[in-house]
Amino acid sequence: MALLTIKNLTLGYDSQAIVENLNFSVNTGDYLCIVGENGSGKSTLMRTLLHLQAPMSGEIRMGDGLKKNEIGYLPQQTIVQKDFPASVREIVRSGCLARCGLRPFYNAEEKRLAEESMERMGITGLANRCYRELSGGQQQRVLLARALCATQKVLLLDEPVSGLDPMVTAQMYALIEGLNRDGLTIIMISHDIAAAVKYASHILHIGSSVFFGTREEYLKSEIGKFFIKQQKGGEMA
Repeated sequence: MALLTIKNLTLGYDSQAIVENLNFSVNTGDYLCIVGENGSGKSTLMRTLLHLQAPMSGEIRMGDGLKKNEIGYLPQQTIVQKDFPASVREIVRSGCLARCGLRPFYNAEEKRLAEESMERMGITGLANRCYRELSGGQQQRVLLARALCATQKVLLLDEPVSGLDPMVTAQMYALIEGLNRDGLTIIMISHDIAAAVKYASHILHIGSSVFFGTREEYLKSEIGKFFIKQQKGGEMA
């Protein structure tokens, strides 16, 4: 069943469209990678899916009982976020804030969920550590655990391996793949097309041309062949 259905979506700023008439759907259990050139509108689309920005036109329909506050989000980190002076446990628990409503404290169920999320991410031993003292990979695990506290259905990830070394990048991809196998729907922005075609079930490529389909269809498409070849050439240069 479709968790998200996007119909004739146009995105942009100040009456200037970036992406026009975008159509795609995300079903329960999908692993969708959003790829494309810089400035093609990937982050704008992510903010729109999170209802942080209104589309210029078109609509986003939510299905399978999905609610706006049931979407977990892992944004790109900023320098300020990397230096946040709070414990790992405090940050992970903050993913439950949408569940609290007006209640000024976490209940036993929310605390249990935070502990389970830390265990899934392998960071239980870091629970009392200060977030800003952690490595980049550890910080990303903390933020992923936080996002898990917000949802049991769908995770939106914006360049989750940006700035990480190759070994930590591989570990992060393995964690995300494991979450998808456990039933979470993944929507991930990535500049790494090779990783996208390795892990994703579906690809959305936006830019001067738009493609949406399965990984296999993308590999056979002209746009897919072109950008995979282009990225390989860049890595070899």
